This record gives sequence, C-alpha cells and structure tokens, in this order.
Amino acid sequence: MTAVAAVEPHRRPLLGRLRVLGQGPLFTTAVLVLTLLVLVALLAPVLAPYEPDLIDLGSSLVGTGPDHLLGTDQSGRDILSRLLYGARAGLLGPLLVVGLSTVLGVLLGVVAGWRGGWVDALLSRAMDLVFSFPGLLLAILFVAVTGPGLTAPVTAMAIAYSPYVGRLVRGIAQREKARPYIESYLVQGWSGWTICLRHLLPNIAPTVLAQSAINFGYALMDLAALSFLGFGVQPPTADWGAMINEGQQAVLQGAMLPALAPAGCIVVAVVAFGIVGEGFADRIARRDR
Repeated sequence: MTAVAAVEPHRRPLLGRLRVLGQGPLFTTAVLVLTLLVLVALLAPVLAPYEPDLIDLGSSLVGTGPDHLLGTDQSGRDILSRLLYGARAGLLGPLLVVGLSTVLGVLLGVVAGWRGGWVDALLSRAMDLVFSFPGLLLAILFVAVTGPGLTAPVTAMAIAYSPYVGRLVRGIAQREKARPYIESYLVQGWSGWTICLRHLLPNIAPTVLAQSAINFGYALMDLAALSFLGFGVQPPTADWGAMINEGQQAVLQGAMLPALAPAGCIVVAVVAFGIVGEGFADRIARRDR
C-alpha cells in the first residue's frame, strides 16, 4: 500500500485574503489607508512633532522645511501636527454617526420588515419623511437650537442617515421572512425576536457592514462641511473641516498647504471608505448569485 503524504493546507497571507474579499489591489490599498488613518488618530500624541494649538506668530506661514514638514498656518501652528490630531475628530464624529444610525436603522428596518401591515406602513412613512430632509439642513437646525459643537451635528446626522440603513434592512428582512427556513422555525414555535436575533440579523450583517462603510465616508464629508461652515468642531480644536476654513486667507497670500493638506486628507479618507464599501457590496452580490 502506498503511503500518501499529508499536505499542509495552503494558507493565504493577509494581503491575499483582502484581495479575495474585495476587488484586488485597489481594495487592499484602501484597507491599508484606512488602517493607517486609524493608527494615526490613535497615536497622534506620539507622532505629532508639536502641540496642535501651539501658536508662534513669528513662524506664521512658514514653508515646508526640516522644522515644519508641511509648514505652518497663519498662527504659526504646525500643519502636520494639526492634521494628525485632526484625524481624531475627523474619524470619531463619523464613527458615532454610523454607529447610532446603524443601530436605529437596523431596529426600524427589522421591525418594519418582520411585522408588516400598518407597522410597516407607519415606519416606512416615517423613514421617508426623515429621508426627505437633507442631513446638513437638519444638522444646522439642531445646531441653531443647541449651539455649535460635535454633539448636535452627530445627533442630527445619525437621524438623517438612519433611513439609508432602515430601508435597506427592511427590504432584506421581507425577503428573508418569505424563505422556508424562517417558516420552519415559526412552525417549531420559535418567537419572532429569537428568529431575528439568531438568524435574521446574522444574514443581514454583511450587507449592513457594506452600507455602513459607504455611509462613513459620506458622514465624514458632511461633518467636515459643517466644521468648515462653523457649525461643527470649534477652533482651536484641530479638525480637518475647520482647518480648511482657517486656511482660506492663507491661500490668498500664496500659501496653499494650510487649506489643501486637510482637504487632501478628507478626499483620501472618503474615497478609501467608498472603495471598501463597494468592495464588500460586490462581494455580497457575487455570493447571492
């Protein structure tokens, strides 16, 4: 009898798994960029060469050099340090928006899709009503009532983004409810909440993850716009949107980096989140075929 040698299962390296999960090198690059942004936000106090709010009027609008790799703004503050610290506010706000809107949207969508009837009609009309209000307008209304800062815009944007998740989850819940495995659990006497928690939500989770990644990029852009307009994070706190606003006058004086550097960070982050979200969505679409 011939002995058959045991063959070790082939293990894909991490980058290979990312390529398989998404759409190839572009998806992998986007994941690496987002990982780098998270690390920068967490390690900002260690990485920043200066305090982000350290004012030095004698170094106003200094160009790039060994002391200031990206130069300084009009107040003499180091742009690189402010970018690193700005990543914290730039990622924390969208994280809160996506987290709150996902929880609220999943709850509304599952209840509407599972119960149907007048409950579905009521919740669907409520989501349509919220969906009809632009998120930025809703955030400005909240700021007008409670004052500028991070709390009001995050609350308003979370409410405005919940219909995106809720309508998506509602459609999936209705489709899953009509499948035989749900009917079999109902016949066995399982309660609706038990079926939703143990079987429906895990089936919905990948699609919600893809939508949340896309929403993260939009939320980042909207919150940066609010900070640019003066309704979000207030100076002197480092925030990418506020930095663009502060850098407008520097552009007129020929210094481009105070405004272009934070704008570039926003563009890179939004594009990366969009690529990751689309990669997950395409993966889910291929799985369902």
